[in-house]
Amino acid sequence: MTHIIKGANTPVPAGPLRVAVGRGAVPGTPAVDASALLLDAAGRVRGDADLVFRGRLRHPSGAVRHVGVGQGGGQFAEWLELDLPDIEPAVQRVVITGSCAGGTFGQVPGLYARVVAYDGTIAAHYEVTGASTETAFVLGEFYRRDGAWRSAWRSGRSAGRAARAAG
Repeated sequence: MTHIIKGANTPVPAGPLRVAVGRGAVPGTPAVDASALLLDAAGRVRGDADLVFRGRLRHPSGAVRHVGVGQGGGQFAEWLELDLPDIEPAVQRVVITGSCAGGTFGQVPGLYARVVAYDGTIAAHYEVTGASTETAFVLGEFYRRDGAWRSAWRSGRSAGRAARAAG
């Protein structure tokens, strides 16, 4: 498993991936909702269909899906699946965002993003630190570079950036 620090970039496995946006399962903790935004070369979604979240479970291509929530081992997570090889060429980045319902990220214990390869190997684990008053922000992204997919983990960017990408 690769532990990622804020600002780190790393290659990712070429096959399908699962991405968990998780936190400690502590009573009274604000809920965290995970989303994926599929962005074009200009850094914008092309329309509502390029937003995948609990209310829109699947991108029309089928390459990005919200597959639900899970709890165990003192953790709670929302899961996204990405079939990076099947993402259409017009999509240059898939941004993973989180939003916090009923509180701020500073109130969320043990916030993390985890990338799991198709074979179950944890490809990357990113512990989010330094959250305070944010209610939404970009956790990280997958992006195309020289014909391959890579990931970057940069939590703390404002929710406004994700909102601007959406339109």
